[in-house]
Amino acid sequence: MMYKTIDLCAGIGGIRRGFELTGKFQNVLSAEIDVCAAKTYEHLFGENPLNDLTSDEFKAKVAQTDYDILLAGFPCQTFSRVGQKLGFRDTTKGTIFFDIADIISRTNPRAVFLENVENLVSHDKGETLRRIVTTLEDELSYRIIGVTMDEDGSYVYSGKSFIRNSRNFGLPQNRPRVYIMAFSKKMYGDAVKVLTADMPFSGRKIIAEDLNSIIEPVVDDVYYMASGYWKTLKKHKERERAKGHGFGYVVVNAQGIEHPVASTILATGGSGKERNLIYQPKEGVAGKILPTKKTALNDEGIRVMTPTEWGRLQGFIGYAFLDEKGNETFSFPEETTRTQQYKQFGNSVTIPVIEEMANFMLACFDKMTAAQTELILELARNNETISRRDVIEFLRVSNNRANYLLRKMKNAGSLMPVVIKGRGAKYKAVPAKQS
Repeated sequence: MMYKTIDLCAGIGGIRRGFELTGKFQNVLSAEIDVCAAKTYEHLFGENPLNDLTSDEFKAKVAQTDYDILLAGFPCQTFSRVGQKLGFRDTTKGTIFFDIADIISRTNPRAVFLENVENLVSHDKGETLRRIVTTLEDELSYRIIGVTMDEDGSYVYSGKSFIRNSRNFGLPQNRPRVYIMAFSKKMYGDAVKVLTADMPFSGRKIIAEDLNSIIEPVVDDVYYMASGYWKTLKKHKERERAKGHGFGYVVVNAQGIEHPVASTILATGGSGKERNLIYQPKEGVAGKILPTKKTALNDEGIRVMTPTEWGRLQGFIGYAFLDEKGNETFSFPEETTRTQQYKQFGNSVTIPVIEEMANFMLACFDKMTAAQTELILELARNNETISRRDVIEFLRVSNNRANYLLRKMKNAGSLMPVVIKGRGAKYKAVPAKQS
């Protein structure tokens, strides 16, 4: 079965691509308001995603779209440590979740997958996450992986229930992110109880052993740091260290580090690139004057990472866009500036993490469907005949889901129709074959 997805807050399509890599998901509608990101998305997928998901027009469009899973890497600015931490009080970005919730309420997809920054779990002393959990569980009737219910009816979960780190999924980037996966109780009923308590904590593939395997052997001189700025960074780090702070640049592959791992790449320039400085001496660089630098290039072989290296850290380059022969097909539109390339990779997701989550979702679908069919078969064996209404009441599922399960079991030969009257149709269990 091919499942249909919609890709909201799509960026350059990292979540979509992770699901597509399983071969079981097909995207049918997208939404992104960043013009530059939308151009890259269209360049990669042949689809213009420039839509505002908060608009009534787009919500009506979604309501008319046949799809199964809602994907959304909703804006993280209001939840991040570097933002103003307004969360849902931010009327521009903090409320995007409630627009997504509105779309869910109108369309009831079989599953929802959301991504956000690590700080989401602690924002506003946990109140932000609590509101997301209660909205999905209580208002929208979804079962969230990682959330259980106590005897008194209160939800039980921890931040660790949702946080997964990219470095545990085959790529050398320390990038903890929040992932929320939820399944429709209206579709799956009590079968959601068979789901495991946690999403995967690690991946099954090693794409790159460490940072050394993704670093370009030779890069353009423009990536080498000006000596004046390099001195400024070192002085700043010394001042911060004297204050007991840990802020400052990091030479991630400094001598003595056997298996270097990058710090989280950010969607910003400046300090964002300083988190992952590279030691890579190059002949002829020291003292060189470039028109784009205020001072000569440093003589210690220190440079920033390239956009290509950031793309490899996220799984876009060297993994997610390879053709059948293993040739690289990822590229940006020709007019995309270097600043935009950094921004778009930094704003995106680590694709192998998403792929692992997508495979886990597929396993959940199979597990819940198997549980439902087994319960129906048990019901049929205990009764002379069963109807669609019996299934609806027994499993606590929608009419469409009950109809789907009965047809599936009839086609599989486990149920036999005995009365064919549309909604009044009745079925009985097919006796097991004697060996």
